[in-house]
Amino acid sequence: MSLKSRGEQNSSKSVISQKWTLFLCLFCFCAGMLFTNRMWTVPESKGITRTTAMEAEKLKLVSEGCGIRTKNVRRDSKDLIGEVYKTHNAIQTLDKTISNLEMELAAARAAQESMLSGSPLSEDLKKTESSGKRRYLMVVGINTAFSSRKRRDSVRGTWMPQGEKRKKLEEEKGIIIRFVIGHSATLGGILDRAIEAEDRKHGDFLRLDHVEGYLELSAKTKIYFATAVALWDADFYVKVDDDVHVNIATLGETLVRHRKKPRVYIGCMKSGPVLNQKGVRYHEPEYWKFGEAGNKYFRHATGQLYAISKDLATYISINQHVLHKYANEDVSLGSWFIGLDAEHIDDRRLCCGTPPDCEWKAQAGNICVASFDWTCSGICRSADRIKEVHRRCGEGEKALWSATF
Repeated sequence: MSLKSRGEQNSSKSVISQKWTLFLCLFCFCAGMLFTNRMWTVPESKGITRTTAMEAEKLKLVSEGCGIRTKNVRRDSKDLIGEVYKTHNAIQTLDKTISNLEMELAAARAAQESMLSGSPLSEDLKKTESSGKRRYLMVVGINTAFSSRKRRDSVRGTWMPQGEKRKKLEEEKGIIIRFVIGHSATLGGILDRAIEAEDRKHGDFLRLDHVEGYLELSAKTKIYFATAVALWDADFYVKVDDDVHVNIATLGETLVRHRKKPRVYIGCMKSGPVLNQKGVRYHEPEYWKFGEAGNKYFRHATGQLYAISKDLATYISINQHVLHKYANEDVSLGSWFIGLDAEHIDDRRLCCGTPPDCEWKAQAGNICVASFDWTCSGICRSADRIKEVHRRCGEGEKALWSATF
């Protein structure tokens, strides 16, 4: 081969090598650009923002402890019912605790006011302070006056147990019975000394820090319930007049039926006219509060006998300084419960007539709780007639001691 042909051959190879070299360079550059874009360009969605390391740590803490966990969110329906039941029981327990604390506060307040006023503590209060309280079924307060010695003796001789029997009634049946009276306008006078002598003989009085008077019966009612709640822890507190005949066992059996109800007001419910004429009995000076002339009172228990549960008696004790007093005591009591979640129970056995009415009912097996004459707002000439009522309409002594409450 000649030198010329060899030169031409080498020249062609050099041209081809340069072309391929340029092509390879371009290919590598493009490949490099493509590779670089894929490695360093991170696509971001419009709704997602970048978080710093500190923000990521906060999100982690929220998801672990402070936020709402998604794990175990679904609960079985039985578990939910169980939690609701536990909460309900806890609320009920709290209500009872509050009620007990309020009662203790009322008792302490009554004792403090008694000491501040200078009036001596009653024997019942001294006993209560020296020993722990027990639970009673009912406290029966017999409203009486200084001039009612014969009525009290007639009650002692009929339906109210005396001496050891009265103590047995308290211990075995959980029933407290006391005559309720305040003091005279001249404290320590002859009227007060007569009651003190009678109390030393029978030991059946509950003395109130209250000035006696017919127009002060509403105030006396408030003080009675406040004092009774402070002295005795009972399911029910009863007020009865000293010219009414009562069958204690039947009264206890009647009240027991409502024992589980927290706020009950039991009696013979009535709605008498509001009397605006001055000088007449039961005149209401604040008649204008009840609307137009001729209107009637709201429903309330007749004053001869009624019973209220512990919660209502405690309510009166705590709020006695702001409860309004109307002229008639039974109207005042009924007004204190308006607006409260109290159940009014109308039981006509608490207002039977005297014989033959209560006698016929007893023969029919429907023994009356209380008997009196409507015309006299009590038993007419009760000191003389209550023995006859007791003989014909009484439940019998065995009924009391065989009763279980």
